[in-house]
Amino acid sequence: MIAWLDLLIGDDPHPRRFDSAATLRAYVLKMERLSEEAADELVTRGFVGPPRARREYRVRPLPVPGR
Repeated sequence: MIAWLDLLIGDDPHPRRFDSAATLRAYVLKMERLSEEAADELVTRGFVGPPRARREYRVRPLPVPGR
């Protein structure tokens, strides 16, 4: 079963959904242009914001049904 992760960016109410931390990290590096350090912090802590990033980024794991 995939442990889905939602990426919440700033005030945007629509999360982006990823199937792994690696996929999420690749996305923020390329599309959001976060630094390696900011991307690592986001993946490990679940949050990064100014001054490391221009906006606030949060990761929210989706609950697994039946657990």
